[in-house]
Parts: sequence; structure tokens; C-alpha cells
Amino acid sequence: MLARPDAYRCIECGLPYRATGFWHHGGQLEHGAAYWSDRGILCSPQCSLAHHRKRAAEGTLRQEPAPDPFEFQPLMRR
Repeated sequence: MLARPDAYRCIECGLPYRATGFWHHGGQLEHGAAYWSDRGILCSPQCSLAHHRKRAAEGTLRQEPAPDPFEFQPLMRR
């Protein structure tokens, strides 16, 4: 089988989602990334802290938690 390219990468360092060293919620790939922001996923506590410091310097920190990018949200029909 051909390996499929990873659509998700750490927004700080570019590490692919399935790469060794990427932190996953509960240590399991199927549970999604352990860290994320409204701008994308982060691979580790180090990248999470770097992203936080960068956003603080920019003045763009969010006031509420970002939604989980791996949660499925069904479309609402009227």
C-alpha cells in the first residue's frame, strides 16, 4: 500500500501528525492531538508554549478554549 500524506502538521515546527515524537491525547493516535489552538495542531508541550508566547507577543491570545479540531460536528438541518 502507498503511504498517504499527512494533512495535519504542527503549526510551530511542521512535524507531521503521525511522526514519532508527536504527542497524542492519551498517548493514542486515534484520540487526536494532545495540543491545539484555533490556528491548528501542536506536536508537543514545547511547541504549545512557543505558540502561546508568540500569540501573547502578537496580542492575539484567545479568551476561550479553541474547539477540538478532531471532533466531528454534524451539520444541523432545518
